[in-house]
Amino acid sequence: MSKVVKLERRDVIAIVTVNNPPVNALSAAVEGGILECINAAIDDSKVMAVTLTCAGRTFIAGADITEFDKLPKASAWNDLLAAIENSPKPIVAGIHGTALGGGLELALVCHFRVAINDAKLGLPEVKLGLLPGGGGTQRLPRAVGPELAARMIVSGDPISATEALKFGLIDELVEASETGSEAFARKVLAEKRPLRKLRDDSSKLAAAKADRSIITNAVASMTRRARGLEAPFAAAEAVRAAVDLPFEEGLKKERELFRKLVGGDQSKAQRYAFFAEREAKKVVGIPEGTKPRLVERVAIIGAGTMGGGIGMSFANAGIPVTLIEMGEEQLKRGMRVMQKNWEASAARGGIPADAPAKCMAMINGMVGIENVRDADLVIEAVFEMMAVKKEIFVQLDQFAKPGAVLASNTSYLNIDEMANETKRPQDVLGMHFFSPANVMKLCEIVRAAKTAPDALVTAVTLARKIAKVPVVVGVCDGFVGNRMLDQRDKQAQKLLFEGVLPQQIDAVVTQFGLPMGPFAMSDLVGLDGAWRSRKRMGIKSEIEDALCEAGRFGQKAGKGYYRYEGGSRAPLPDPEVEKLIAETLRRLGRKPHAVGDDEMLERMMYPVINAGALILEEGIGTRPGDIDVVWLYGFGWPIYRGGPMYWADQVGLNRIADRLAFYAKKTNDPSLEPVSLLKRLAAEGKGFATLASAVKAA
Repeated sequence: MSKVVKLERRDVIAIVTVNNPPVNALSAAVEGGILECINAAIDDSKVMAVTLTCAGRTFIAGADITEFDKLPKASAWNDLLAAIENSPKPIVAGIHGTALGGGLELALVCHFRVAINDAKLGLPEVKLGLLPGGGGTQRLPRAVGPELAARMIVSGDPISATEALKFGLIDELVEASETGSEAFARKVLAEKRPLRKLRDDSSKLAAAKADRSIITNAVASMTRRARGLEAPFAAAEAVRAAVDLPFEEGLKKERELFRKLVGGDQSKAQRYAFFAEREAKKVVGIPEGTKPRLVERVAIIGAGTMGGGIGMSFANAGIPVTLIEMGEEQLKRGMRVMQKNWEASAARGGIPADAPAKCMAMINGMVGIENVRDADLVIEAVFEMMAVKKEIFVQLDQFAKPGAVLASNTSYLNIDEMANETKRPQDVLGMHFFSPANVMKLCEIVRAAKTAPDALVTAVTLARKIAKVPVVVGVCDGFVGNRMLDQRDKQAQKLLFEGVLPQQIDAVVTQFGLPMGPFAMSDLVGLDGAWRSRKRMGIKSEIEDALCEAGRFGQKAGKGYYRYEGGSRAPLPDPEVEKLIAETLRRLGRKPHAVGDDEMLERMMYPVINAGALILEEGIGTRPGDIDVVWLYGFGWPIYRGGPMYWADQVGLNRIADRLAFYAKKTNDPSLEPVSLLKRLAAEGKGFATLASAVKAA
């Protein structure tokens, strides 16, 4: 009856099957097709029951996000929900893969639901700055109770089919969704089960009506990390409405909140971020049909913080790792740290109790670089010194097997120089993991001048396999993330020399939405490494040098720009630092002066945008969205602001260019002058988004 939905009858059972690959998203065509099939089944006198199932690898995994701004479809969506819910014949949803968002809302209006054992069910709209707009906030609390519903809706995290069965979201676990739902429909008919409409069943709301703390505590636990976000709090309000209001009034409240969010700036930014991440997976300049090389074992050189974290990431994904160190003691220390990290995660309930032993079994610790021989991918994670890294690549050229991909985890250094130390530069690239590597999701994949397409595809594929978000970048000092971050930190340091205190500068950054300011971040990383590098190069940074000379190396020393008490990681302003800054300024003849929060924000963030524009101009980054993904996953840029390049378009490039020129003159800093691409776009009244359109067109 439809290109994407078909109807067939097996004696008294009508089977409605959605086939809209890859994830059976709810487009207008799918919704219309389902409605047509459901109505036909209801009108067919020979049909006694209906099943709703999906072809392919999943049940309906959500709405077609590209249609979110086409709100006229809302009435058609509501007609579909009403047709299913009000059907005089039982309708059974058969779920496999994932039933997410509108997919789960569709299942919720069915009278019964069955699922295979490994299915997942959830309402993740909050992650797009939205809440469920098809009755999900009203029906799910009636299905599983408001406490679990609040957890699912406010966090956006799905639950397993086993948990769904336990709490009443599904009626039965089945071996296969299509045959299982058909068998269950026959059981419903044989047992003459009454049709269950969730909208009419408020039995699971009674406890929360009597004890408001049930829902209050559930919402509080889910919104604890939602600083700055609107959607989680709106979602919580909608769930409360399910408890407090009759169904129709609750539904009206849900729709009102949904309309407000879908037209708001935050959801637009979060939807942009979703598409930017999806686009970042598409590597430009790779011949069509390029396949990744086979990788069965990975070798990592260096068992320190970065090497250990990278090793954990591969082991977590079930990929065997050879962890290599130059000495037995360093190797044992690294292995102990990895085991301790896994055991701590298990103690918190983050992984199963037996996971640490299983993960450690994936790690084979060895001494000596010659042990890379069996690896299909080798990642060096040694000191950030070019001479050391070059020597590593000389040895890799000797010991690594032909065709192995050779990667550097460098944060700044030139991959081409390392590749030139080998006779196989086509196999060399960068894989810059962000610290801590076993936690942070970003991996900058650095394409060197001679990197082969299949080597690049191999690195991107593997990064995704170990749950990282890969972004392909070019070779330059600091690549994309650190090159831009350095501009912010440079301006933050300049503000110190104007008498602004670290806590004032950091507060501006965190109020903007980033998780940590530049000086708290410096304390976390440690001040001593940069201090030693400056001394080697004969460079001075008077305030930070003075901190290091006083033994203030950051969190590990219990004091840096801030003080840290009792092993806590919470930064506390320190009068000693204020005194040190004041004394340094007096010695340098600098006069402190007040700087407003708006000026501080502009002086730190606009140079970041300027650096991003230069990165695009030079071709180091392919798309503005790639830069945004780097900042979202590498530095915790607030997702409700989309990313620095998206945010710049909202601010207006003309304003940013004007203010940069103003600050360049005010602070006598030529590096703040807007780069040519930024000036051109500003003069033409365009934004960075126009560059993304050009890449797609190409």
